[in-house]
Amino acid sequence: MSGLLSVFLHLFLLCKLAAPVTFRHRRYDDLVRTLYKVHNECPHITRVYSVGRSVKGRHLYVLEFSDYPGIHEPLEPEVKYVGNMHGNEVLGRELLLQLSEFLCEEFRSANPRILRLVQDTRIHIMPSMNPDGYEVAAAQGPDASGYLVGRNNANGVDLNRNFPDLNTYIYYNEKYGGPNHHLPLPDNWKSQVEPETRAVIQWIRSLNFVLSANLHGGAVVANYPYDKSLEHRFRGFRRTANTPTPDDKLFQKLAKVYSYAHGWMHHGWNCGDYFPDGITNGASWYSLSKGMQDFNYLHTNCFEITLELSCDKFPRQEELQREWLGNREALIQFLEQVHQGIKGMVLDENNNYLPKAVISVSGINHDVTSG
Repeated sequence: MSGLLSVFLHLFLLCKLAAPVTFRHRRYDDLVRTLYKVHNECPHITRVYSVGRSVKGRHLYVLEFSDYPGIHEPLEPEVKYVGNMHGNEVLGRELLLQLSEFLCEEFRSANPRILRLVQDTRIHIMPSMNPDGYEVAAAQGPDASGYLVGRNNANGVDLNRNFPDLNTYIYYNEKYGGPNHHLPLPDNWKSQVEPETRAVIQWIRSLNFVLSANLHGGAVVANYPYDKSLEHRFRGFRRTANTPTPDDKLFQKLAKVYSYAHGWMHHGWNCGDYFPDGITNGASWYSLSKGMQDFNYLHTNCFEITLELSCDKFPRQEELQREWLGNREALIQFLEQVHQGIKGMVLDENNNYLPKAVISVSGINHDVTSG
């Protein structure tokens, strides 16, 4: 009898350890608890920090994964994910929380792929850039008819139309000459953007990010720069036209990596739209001014794409598990892309590090700058 009891207790403990993940929508307080839960379970490889506050005072939290959290290690690239920029586009938020839990669990299980990723990369995950908008959308819920409720921040501003417009300058410089990278910001830029935008700009200026993705909803496609067409307005209409960056081949490759690792994005037909290979140049889809992905590319070393991940902006809770399984591999593969290409240090003749050295690649009219 005692032997049977021992077997029963062992099986019970195994079942407890293998308890299924609960897929659910998480409000602000639950999001914060989740981030600190992951940190408490993986304290040596994670750090929770805030880059600032929303209009209503909610923190814009980031969860960092690294073998030395809080420290930039030479030759270890910085990469970021940003979710929920539009408060009513919620899938990215939940996927990034699931990804955080997954990275911690797999690291603790000694998964060699995740061990290598965490040890060789500094990963920053911001589940929600617009926590105020999310709370408005979540109060309405997935079944309500207000398609745009909660999209903007608490001041009614669309955060993906709120970054300084550097496209106008780069298009002018390409035609008449001038800098092709790290374009300066206007002196009064802080007074012209929202608190959330200001916090994110200061964040991406403080770390030498080189790869990023911005998670949205309402379509299923990997969107790459430029978002703003060369002729943004034509006789009063927004004009769509393929507007590639000098790094177009690389951006298409990054977009395809996500699309083909995704469960169904690469099929092309999704949500009533068709995108070959599941990717699109942003401006050829629709022209967008003052967006975050163009800003990353023109002001910093960071190559960012925008991932549209669901037909429904606020999917029902029972759809979250399928969406996680459809995106999990793509989220990991995209992070791994940061290790492609060339990395190195710029030194002077006395072997001292040279910050802000401009590095040009023949045939690509977009330079990068050493950290």
